[in-house]
Amino acid sequence: MLGSPRKYLIAQFLSESVIVTFIATAIAVIGAWLLLPLFNDTSGKELAFTAQTFTWLVPILLVAVLVIGALAGSYPAFFLSAFQPIDVLKGKLSAGFKGGFLRSFLVVFQFSISIFLIIGTMVIYHQLKFIQNKDLGYNRDHVLVIKNTGILAEQSKILKNEIQQMPGVKNATLTSYIPTGGYRNSTTFFEDATKDGKRTLSTQIWQIDEDYLGTMGIKIIAGRNFSKEMMTDSTALIINQAAARQLGVVNAVNKELWLPMDNKAEKLQRMRIIGVIKDFNFNSLRENISPLVFTMAENRGVLSVRVNTTDITGLMAQIKDKWHTFSPNQQLDYSFMDEDFDATYRTEQRIGKIFVAFTSMAIIIACLGLFGLAAYAAEQRTKEIGIRKVLGANISIIVAMLSKDFIKLVLIAIIIASPLAWFSMQQWLAGFAYRDGIKWWIVAAAGAGALVIAFITISFQSIKAALANPVKSLKTE
Repeated sequence: MLGSPRKYLIAQFLSESVIVTFIATAIAVIGAWLLLPLFNDTSGKELAFTAQTFTWLVPILLVAVLVIGALAGSYPAFFLSAFQPIDVLKGKLSAGFKGGFLRSFLVVFQFSISIFLIIGTMVIYHQLKFIQNKDLGYNRDHVLVIKNTGILAEQSKILKNEIQQMPGVKNATLTSYIPTGGYRNSTTFFEDATKDGKRTLSTQIWQIDEDYLGTMGIKIIAGRNFSKEMMTDSTALIINQAAARQLGVVNAVNKELWLPMDNKAEKLQRMRIIGVIKDFNFNSLRENISPLVFTMAENRGVLSVRVNTTDITGLMAQIKDKWHTFSPNQQLDYSFMDEDFDATYRTEQRIGKIFVAFTSMAIIIACLGLFGLAAYAAEQRTKEIGIRKVLGANISIIVAMLSKDFIKLVLIAIIIASPLAWFSMQQWLAGFAYRDGIKWWIVAAAGAGALVIAFITISFQSIKAALANPVKSLKTE
């Protein structure tokens, strides 16, 4: 109206968009720099900003600023600048909202991503909780794992015996084969001396002592435990239920197996099963429980101690003093079995934290877009709202009128995102042999949460428009 050519309006819109994008980029770089330590801690990475980083980052960011700024500013630059001034000043552009396919698509797209991430986050945390609470067949709580005891040689037995005598110590076992990691060894037993290849038992074979089952809290369901008082236990076996099932016997106790003593299986040792234990997860829950056989033999690599005291600090001080008595130049290396178990699923825990972060950002971005679109819709329908209020419409009717179009878009997003999230998380859960599955309420809660978030976002603008004085919106008529 004041004589500005369209090309100046286009240049103004584009330059404003580029400037806003540049400011956003500067804030993003500062934010990334400040949050980098938190990101490294969450992801397990060691990323850092260096001078070399900026040599390639700055040019890329400048190009990104120009491209994103131009794309973001192209709509107002080329579309809005083409409007007739008289139509704009008279408010005759309100029909543009309902015909805005791009705006509707973006709302559906943003909320689809948000709902997908919400479902994914809930499934991951539900699976991690299932893992934490699952009965593993052994008791990992209050078990101290002292490593590298093999360097003590014969003295490792003395260390075990002296630690067992300490107040607050319930039991201890000396072996490198522990459920949360350590040595693994596999072999094949023959079911008879004929060495029939069709009648074999492929299994893990662990060397343990007589205190192992008591220390780990593993239950015997048939037969008995090893005993150092019985010399014949040097050729005795204890097997788990999976091994018994593979043997195909109802009662495996007293059954004989033949162990190859060389690579060519020319020499066999006859061994007898004296007990069957309840299956326990000695590998990750991503794997099914496989056959396992225990033999009574010396293995000095790790000392596992079951503690039964509230004064852990005092007990650890005693154990450290005792360790330095045997190995004054070697630092005590230890951990707790429950912590080692949690470390097995650290990747899943990191994924869960990353999903939470991205879900939060996706929801915020979606709400920002929805908030702006709700404000735009309310502005476009100002006169309609005024007329409805004059004719008796109350606040709830107006809020419902302004909200229903957006709620429909969120419902479409739920319909699109839910099956995609369900399929993707089923693929992720397929990596676990033991899983709790995806509960229906997870999808329902994610959809309901998205609807509530969207409605709260919309309601702010809707209520504001509904409370406006209709006289102000109709005074030009």
